[in-house]
Amino acid sequence: MRTVYRVLAWIVAVEVLVQAAAISYAIFGFGKWILEGGVLDKSVMESQVSAFPEEVGFMVHGLNGMMVVPVLAVLLLIVSFFAKVPRGVALAGGVVGLTALQVLLGMFGHGIPALGLLHGVNALALFTVAVIAARRAIPTAGPADVTAASGRHATAV
Repeated sequence: MRTVYRVLAWIVAVEVLVQAAAISYAIFGFGKWILEGGVLDKSVMESQVSAFPEEVGFMVHGLNGMMVVPVLAVLLLIVSFFAKVPRGVALAGGVVGLTALQVLLGMFGHGIPALGLLHGVNALALFTVAVIAARRAIPTAGPADVTAASGRHATAV
């Protein structure tokens, strides 16, 4: 279970990177489209036709952030109860909490654009906690394991 915990934590961290890449791809494509004469108005927003190819980045960011990352975070929390990782439950709980906050900031950020600042900062916090959780689950060799691996017996001094 410790390995499952570690893998899930790393996947959450990678998903945060995917989120950043997807939204950057979309925004850069959007900027290029505008520089080439594209105009964004209500008719473009409501149309079923893609205005520019990089627009798919918005969809990836939205679906990934609203569905994939939250499911992974909850799975990490469930696994944390069985993985016996030091502070593993607390770290997984942190991942779930930061993920929930991230979703809320994303949803309410459309009405309050300043929340976008917190959305970006929270993404960095989520990435950090997920990496810490993954690293915490790396098996460490204790003194007994080291002496057993070397073939020598520990002696009292």
